[in-house]
Amino acid sequence: MKSAIIATLVASAAAFAPAPVAKTTTSLNAFEDELGVQPPLGFFDPFGLLSGDVTQERFDRLRYVEIKHGRIAQLAFLGQIVTRAGIHLPGNIDYAGNSFDSFPN
Repeated sequence: MKSAIIATLVASAAAFAPAPVAKTTTSLNAFEDELGVQPPLGFFDPFGLLSGDVTQERFDRLRYVEIKHGRIAQLAFLGQIVTRAGIHLPGNIDYAGNSFDSFPN
């Protein structure tokens, strides 16, 4: 009876022991030393754009496009703020003679 209780206790204690975790490597480890990689997240690729066989050229192209789109979004925001403040470009917006001021905010 005592041996059955001890066996049950040992089995239940083994259920809470940490399971061994295998280290896996991916192609994303190639970009772990790039600018912008920060702990604890490391290299962040939520959409999996760089999964599979990815070259350094593709990584550089995606980074360039992301920076370009960010700058365009910043200029669009600044243009919206300036226009809402009442500052309009001089001149006409088309050949019909409509000025920039003729369109409401």
